[in-house]
Amino acid sequence: MTIDAMQFNARLPQPHLEKISPGLPPLSPMAPDNETLSRLVQKIENRTAVIGIVGLGYVGLPLLLRYAYGGFKVVGFDIDDDKVGKLNQGESYIEHISTRSIREVSERGMEATSDFSRIAEADALIVCVPTPLNAYREPDLSYILGTTEALIPYMRIGQVLSLESTTYPGTTEEELRPRLEGKGFQVGEDVFLVFSPEREDPGNPDFKTRSIPKIVGGSTRSCQKAGLALYGAAVDTVVPVSSTRAAELTKLLENIHRAVNIGLVNEMKIIADRMGIDIYEVIHAAATKPFGFTPYFPGPGLGGHCIPIDPFYLTWKARQYGLHTRFIELAGEINNDMPAWVINKISDALNDRGMSIKGSRILILGITYKKNVDDMRESPSVRLMEMLREKGAIISYSDPHVPVFPKMREHHFDLNSAPLTRETIASQDLLLLATNHTAFDYDFIQKHAKVIVDTRGVYLEHQANVIKS
Repeated sequence: MTIDAMQFNARLPQPHLEKISPGLPPLSPMAPDNETLSRLVQKIENRTAVIGIVGLGYVGLPLLLRYAYGGFKVVGFDIDDDKVGKLNQGESYIEHISTRSIREVSERGMEATSDFSRIAEADALIVCVPTPLNAYREPDLSYILGTTEALIPYMRIGQVLSLESTTYPGTTEEELRPRLEGKGFQVGEDVFLVFSPEREDPGNPDFKTRSIPKIVGGSTRSCQKAGLALYGAAVDTVVPVSSTRAAELTKLLENIHRAVNIGLVNEMKIIADRMGIDIYEVIHAAATKPFGFTPYFPGPGLGGHCIPIDPFYLTWKARQYGLHTRFIELAGEINNDMPAWVINKISDALNDRGMSIKGSRILILGITYKKNVDDMRESPSVRLMEMLREKGAIISYSDPHVPVFPKMREHHFDLNSAPLTRETIASQDLLLLATNHTAFDYDFIQKHAKVIVDTRGVYLEHQANVIKS
């Protein structure tokens, strides 16, 4: 059922402001510091503000939908004309975002464009662009800086600019603010600068954009108020922090916490394997403790746009302060070594059958970075495919979420997803279970496979043709 904007807005609860940082100004009532801020906040509160989302990928597109469903006029900006065209035709290009939802927000007035001269139409600009690493595993800010340079010529007094891209502490103040001020804007008076890190988890049915608390750090007190108004109109809970730097570090801590714990359990996996102990049995047993333990599970390597990359943003910045992040870097080394560990397991499995990797037919089950999504960013499955190809294996893959291997900046395979028939499975020398999609029929696969290397702990019971990695 489609409901109109007035009905939708009437159902919206007031956002909860959660104060966690000492020394912050009172959050309520949020009295604006100047007339420019007052007008901006009023437009956001009465939903006459135009929201501009810059970068329409896995972060930007859900945010676009959230504001559009919240009754705002939304304009999406992207340099990819293919994405822009699909959105304007009412089509989705992300699996977990339905075409129906795109059509609904199009009916509400959502537009997509690659024409950055329309930036002036927006009252709020939210930047959601990639922050990869360069060849030396150092931060690559080219997307952030290039986007900022493209925005500034068309910006005007009265706008709020929020950066959501994960980055090192200081980026907002050291890179964005000087560029704004260099164009004559007074930050906190003319325009308002915010950092609010994205927290999207593609494919997670339990948490959506609206229900995930939003961290907000402003460049000034007025910027903070603009940011709280902007995100308070779209999400249930906003969490103010004392600065953009604190917000930037918050995001890094969240993902480094996961990277370090995954590194720990990956190392434990190697130890357990040498001792002949099933690490998954140990993890599940430990998880019965009702306090003091959080289960993390090993895998073939880190994937996604955040966890494999974010630790390097902090280690790079820490070196400017004369600090060596040994703990974080050690976890990174362990996680980066996991694909090589899997290759060794594959080699051993084939050797036991009098075969080598070279010339063997190997089918990869699942090539996205995690289960039940179509997101290929930093997928360890693809790295494993390349390593196996380099060793002479005949590679194929099966993934219900990726029917055709996509165009990627660094990886190239001319392959389509293979159907998991009895004949296909039986014709392979080895199956590598790299991503544990729920759509796979694991009993059927195990019944017809010669040998399976399981990197995800799907087969908890002992099976003669399953090797855990």
